[in-house]
Amino acid sequence: MSIVHTSPFDDVAIPDVPIHEYVLETAGDYGDRPALIDGPSGRTYTYAALPGIVASLAGGLAARGFGKGDVLAVIAPNLPEYALIFHAVSMVGGTVTTVNPTYNAEEFAFQLGDAGARFAVTIQMFLDNVNKAAEQTGVEEVFVLGGGEGASDFMSLLGEPFTGQVEFDPANDVAVLPYSSGTTGLPKGVMLTHRNLVANLAQILPISDMEPGTEAGVAVLPFFHIYGMQVLMNAGLRMGVTIVTVPRFDLEQFLDLNQKYNATRSYVVPPIILAMAKHPVVDNYDLSSLTQIVSGAAPLGAELAKAASDRIGCEVVQGYGLTETSPVTHLTPPGGYRAGTVGVLVPNSQMRLVDPESGVDQGVGGEGEIWIRGPHVMKGYLNNREASAATMDDDGWLHTGDVGIVDDDGYLSITDRLKELIKYKGFQVPPAELEALLLSNPKIADAAVIGVPDEEAGELPKAFVVPAPGQELTAEEVKAFTAEHVAHYKQIREVEFIDEIPKSASGKILRRLLRDGGGT
Repeated sequence: MSIVHTSPFDDVAIPDVPIHEYVLETAGDYGDRPALIDGPSGRTYTYAALPGIVASLAGGLAARGFGKGDVLAVIAPNLPEYALIFHAVSMVGGTVTTVNPTYNAEEFAFQLGDAGARFAVTIQMFLDNVNKAAEQTGVEEVFVLGGGEGASDFMSLLGEPFTGQVEFDPANDVAVLPYSSGTTGLPKGVMLTHRNLVANLAQILPISDMEPGTEAGVAVLPFFHIYGMQVLMNAGLRMGVTIVTVPRFDLEQFLDLNQKYNATRSYVVPPIILAMAKHPVVDNYDLSSLTQIVSGAAPLGAELAKAASDRIGCEVVQGYGLTETSPVTHLTPPGGYRAGTVGVLVPNSQMRLVDPESGVDQGVGGEGEIWIRGPHVMKGYLNNREASAATMDDDGWLHTGDVGIVDDDGYLSITDRLKELIKYKGFQVPPAELEALLLSNPKIADAAVIGVPDEEAGELPKAFVVPAPGQELTAEEVKAFTAEHVAHYKQIREVEFIDEIPKSASGKILRRLLRDGGGT
């Protein structure tokens, strides 16, 4: 018999509207209050101007024939215009695929091609690699924010506001297509519908204790990642938060902007918490306006959370979620922190904890794989029915690959991970992708990749390598080879040479033996 855990909060109403309509609905309430500020330059868009600019960009897209079902790729760091593009695409019925801008041309080409992108928007810094990728895919035009030689400025699309009629089906129309490795394998397009995104905002906002039109935050988490996209960008705009964007993380700039704009909340990942707890430069800044720091995307140790909380003078809490759940499944209500937990289930959702070996549901205090069901669970993986079926069962339960325990009050603690993903500074590093790359090197006969613990990064990608017969190979060569082909955060940090990769009878790599030192 199934044991279903439910949220301690009452269900909330989920409007049947597209994401741009839900997010921008309240903009008029905040008048000339700054909505989006570019941290380095101070460039500002007000809430009063926001809906008009989005509608004008949507009109420009529609004039170019971009509309329902078309895909636009955003390949950019955090800039105020990111939100404008996102919601303009939504307004005309299109889909945004958000791309990590630190990817190389090969990685860009994979995602642009797999997503079926028609247009791409980037900045000058990444234009060469984006153009190379576009040439290999179906991308028709590349726009550059700020303009550049051989490319149109995306903001030149500003024109007559969009007045067309789009027939939205929020439960089925895909609003955004971020890429995730799920529980295993190569990156896959996660189809998140308008209803998925709206539902998750409706689930988290009533219990976040945000005061509309009064708060500010520094957006250091990338908008291409579901955490930054939803919790910072979309939730912030819905609630009238002044969002200060930064294109890359620099600790002193981050602290300075928090001080300058009297930031009230900070959404970060564990490596930033570590810096806030231990780096001496923190003492040079006044962070007294902060009321809460929320950590996500990777596990945060209870001792580190306490150290940061004691130093900054506000609560430091964790949440939990996945790209596939839009993303938040668990959050900690203000004032409700419990050490080592990720909080409680959001409203309108359910959880099961299923023992991976026996398949038996676990009650309070029992350890099991976390299964989630609710309106925030993805539609599925793009063009990948096999992976979708392996992740979501016929009853709508999403199998997360993470293992946890729940207490009497519904607080969840993450205890283990079944899935193979490595989490480097909150970013997903799929071992299968690195293994495939290593095996393309003629000097390597076999390879396996695991994550090894690291205080600053969370985990570091480590490769176990079997050299090809007669080949001499150094660890530095292996690292340099991977560095040529993948983004910085995916690069191999440690290498160990072994005689044979331990595998099961079916050929599956036995990573547990590698973690336990069982390579031969």
